[in-house]
Amino acid sequence: MFSEGREAGECVIALDVGGTAMKGALLDRELRPLLTMRRPTPRAAGPDAVLDEIAATLTELARQASLRQLTVRQAGVVVPGIVDEDLARAVYSANIGWRDLALAELLEQRTALPVVLGHDVRAGGYAEAVLGAARGARDVLFVAIGTGIAAAVISDGRPLRAGGYAGELGHLVVESDGAPCGCGARGCLETVASASAVAAAYTVRTGRAVEGADQVAALVEYGDPDARAVWQRAAGALAGALAVASTLLAPELIVLGGGLAEADDLLLEPVRAALAEQLTFQRRPRLVRAVLGDEAGCLGAGLHAWQAVGESATTFTTGALAP
Repeated sequence: MFSEGREAGECVIALDVGGTAMKGALLDRELRPLLTMRRPTPRAAGPDAVLDEIAATLTELARQASLRQLTVRQAGVVVPGIVDEDLARAVYSANIGWRDLALAELLEQRTALPVVLGHDVRAGGYAEAVLGAARGARDVLFVAIGTGIAAAVISDGRPLRAGGYAGELGHLVVESDGAPCGCGARGCLETVASASAVAAAYTVRTGRAVEGADQVAALVEYGDPDARAVWQRAAGALAGALAVASTLLAPELIVLGGGLAEADDLLLEPVRAALAEQLTFQRRPRLVRAVLGDEAGCLGAGLHAWQAVGESATTFTTGALAP
């Protein structure tokens, strides 16, 4: 599915590969969308099928650029899991099934495009730092709370990568005797405060199934005591993890994104209160909601692509964003 915008002479291809959908775009030098595209991620068909679909999507975006007489300078692709940007490898992805895959090289071979590889949450966090809620801040923690929980660390203006392993906030243990986590540990933050965990906890507690955390949030506002108990537990666990992160990293700003953050102050206010109680001497970060929504990863991919051809991040600070 396509949507179109204004045209320009040069562009980059940006592609954010999620577990359920891919979001692609042609972006000009100010990161304005010249064309956008969404396609499903064929995860159920296996990792090879996902690789094929990524290559096909990049090829189609390049074709669309050619039809518009646009010169593609670079393609930026961001994916979930452990991503080593320096080696351009998808080290591990539980969602898709990749292990130590030279993803950028394979995509370059299949598409004849220059490809820079990135991590979806780090890219989204970097986009929020350059263009969004953390604009102007130097030390930022961006936390994406959805089916899982992951973070991006911006330290002194630069994303912290650590070989692709930085930012796994969702696997900080917050309940030592807690539920098993997909990573192999128990009581990880993801098992308590992710959107999927919130919905599951309410169902277990009440015997009443809910489709998602948004329904639990609505029940909290309605005054449901079980929903409030589940919500408060999640907010407290998230605040505890953020207190640890604040002690170690001293962010001036924490940005919450992802589906659970759509609850806005219903989530932010109890997390702010619980975090304030746990900090003593530490730098006290401001806690805000992300503003770029589900476009953050794609915009971050575009940032990486333009930087790969020599553009500075300061180029984009006045650019218009996708609507």
